[in-house]
Amino acid sequence: MSLRARINSPEERTGRGEDGHLVASFRAKLLEEIDLAEMSALAPAERRARLERVLGHIISREGPVLSTVERSQLIRRVVDEALGLGILEPLLEDPSVTEIMVNGPDAVFVERGGRVEQLPLRFASHDQLMQTIERIVSTVNRRVDESNPMVDARLPSGERVNVIIPPLSLTGAVLTIRRFPRSFTLQELIGLGSLDEPMLYLLAGLVQARFNIIVSGATGTGKTTLLNALSGLIPEGERIITIEDSAELQLQQPHVIRLESRPPNVEGKGRVTIRDLVRNSLRMRPDRIVVGEVRGGESLDMLQAMSTGHDGSLATVHANSAEDALTRLQTLASMSDVEIPFVALHDQINSAVDVIVQLTRFADGARRITEIALLESHGGEQYRLATVARFDALPMTHDGRVHGSFVHHPLPRRTADRLYMAGQPVPQAFGIAHSADQLATREAR
Repeated sequence: MSLRARINSPEERTGRGEDGHLVASFRAKLLEEIDLAEMSALAPAERRARLERVLGHIISREGPVLSTVERSQLIRRVVDEALGLGILEPLLEDPSVTEIMVNGPDAVFVERGGRVEQLPLRFASHDQLMQTIERIVSTVNRRVDESNPMVDARLPSGERVNVIIPPLSLTGAVLTIRRFPRSFTLQELIGLGSLDEPMLYLLAGLVQARFNIIVSGATGTGKTTLLNALSGLIPEGERIITIEDSAELQLQQPHVIRLESRPPNVEGKGRVTIRDLVRNSLRMRPDRIVVGEVRGGESLDMLQAMSTGHDGSLATVHANSAEDALTRLQTLASMSDVEIPFVALHDQINSAVDVIVQLTRFADGARRITEIALLESHGGEQYRLATVARFDALPMTHDGRVHGSFVHHPLPRRTADRLYMAGQPVPQAFGIAHSADQLATREAR
C-alpha cells in the first residue's frame, strides 16, 4: 500500500499504524536538526516554512522514495505534529467546520452545517492529546493539570476553547473548540433562510429607532451571529461599547470600544467579570451597549442601563422561548448582590426590554428566527408579549429538511408611532393594528 493510500486509511489517520511511527521518527530527526532558540525568534509563518525546508532535506537525504504528493503529505503531517496541533490542524483550516469536539483520544467530532458528525481520527495516545491541549492553552498563558482541570479561553486567532480533564472528566481529556464565526449581514442571513425581507426591514427599523433588543436562543442557535448583524445597523456616528466573555463581535463602525472579561490567574486573583465591565461602561459615555451574553448579576445592571437613558442596547440570553427569556432575565437579575424583590425586577424588565428575537436550530441544522415579540406590558402588569413575526415549521421531509413559512402580524400602535417618530417606516407586510383584537398577544408569567 502506498503512503498516500495509507494516509487516507483509518489506521493512518489514527496515528497508530506503520506511518504513525514514520511520522514520529521524522519528527524526532527534525527536532535534532533545528535550533529551538533561533526558531522561537521567527514569526509563525516563517517558522513553518523553515521546518518544511529542513524536513525536505532530511527526507531527500534519508528516504524513503516518495511521489511529490506523498512527500508533501508527509511533510505536512510531521510539521503539524511538531509545530501545530497534529490531527486537529486540517480541521482548523477547514472553513466548513464550526466546532471541534474531542472526547478523549479516541473520539473526534465536528459540526458542519449545523450537524454533528464523528470523524475517523484518533490521537496516538492520551499523552499526545494532553500535549496538544497544553500547546493550545499555553498560547493564552494558561495551564491545565489536576490542580486546574478546567480552562475556558479565547485563542489569539479568535477561537473559543474549553478544556476539562480527569479526574473531573471520566472519559479522558475533553477539548472543545468553537470557531470564530464569520460576520454575516442580515441580507446574507436571508439567503440562508434565517429570516425574510420584511423581518429584515422591521429589525433594521427597530435598531435605528433605538429599541432595546434581547436576542434569545439555546446553545448553537446563532445568537452571536445575529447580534453581530443587528449591531451592524447602528449608525456610524454613535459610540458603541461591546462587552463579551470571549470577544467575537466584529463591528465595522469607526467608534467601537471592545471590552472582554478576564478569568482569575493561577493564584485565583485578577478576575474581571461581565458585571464589572457593564458597570464601568456606564462611565464611558456610551450611545449603545452591546453585551454578548448576560448570564449572571450583570443582567440587573444591563436592565437598569436600558431603562435609564441607554436606549438601543442589545444583549443575548440563553432561553428556549420569548417567555423563557423574560423569566431567565428576572432570575439572573435576582443573582445580583443587590437584594431586589421579584416584583421590582418584574417592573424593571417591563420598563427596559422592548423586543425579544427568538432563534431556533432545527433538526436539519438550519438556524432561523422563529419569533419577533414586542413586550407590551407596563409597570407591575403581567408580562404581555405581542408576536409580530414567527416561523411556522412543517414536518421534516424525506430528505431530512425542515421547511416552513414566515408569518407577519400587525404592529401595536405604540410601536408604529415610535418608529414613525424616528423616521422609520412600518414594513407593508406587517401593517398597524387598529384594535387590540388584531394583535397576536399572549401573557407570560
